[in-house]
Amino acid sequence: MSGKIAVEMRVNGETVRAEVPPRMLLVDFIRDVLGLTGTHIGCDTSHCGACTVLFDGKAVKSCTMLAVQARGHEITTIEGLARDGELHPLQRAFQNNHGLQCGYCTPGFIMNAVELLNRNGNPSEEEIRFHIGGNLCRCTGYVNIVKAIKEAAQGR
Repeated sequence: MSGKIAVEMRVNGETVRAEVPPRMLLVDFIRDVLGLTGTHIGCDTSHCGACTVLFDGKAVKSCTMLAVQARGHEITTIEGLARDGELHPLQRAFQNNHGLQCGYCTPGFIMNAVELLNRNGNPSEEEIRFHIGGNLCRCTGYVNIVKAIKEAAQGR
């Protein structure tokens, strides 16, 4: 017996199958098994949000979930947002508004904002700031991040 558990899920629209240790974190599965390194590990404590992905359309911190918990579910990572070589409107808005500096936290902010805009297509600045409260950026003052999310909302 290998001690591994078979998992099958959809990641960025593709069905993936693997055998994983029972205690493997979803973030480690995404990065190490699938090679999708846009999902970042920032703190290992769930405080920074750099590892945020969409789990059945809801933003979750993938360092707080086991890979086996994602069996049968749909996961979307930052790599899954662009379509046919075109950036997702949030990716483009972050670029247009300089909503990043070092970029380490950016995928988590974008994934969190995707969920927000899917639920509320025209959020107020207060709603945006509340929603991104679980994501930390150590480089910016969040002003351009908020501007980027507002631009993406207006362009929907």
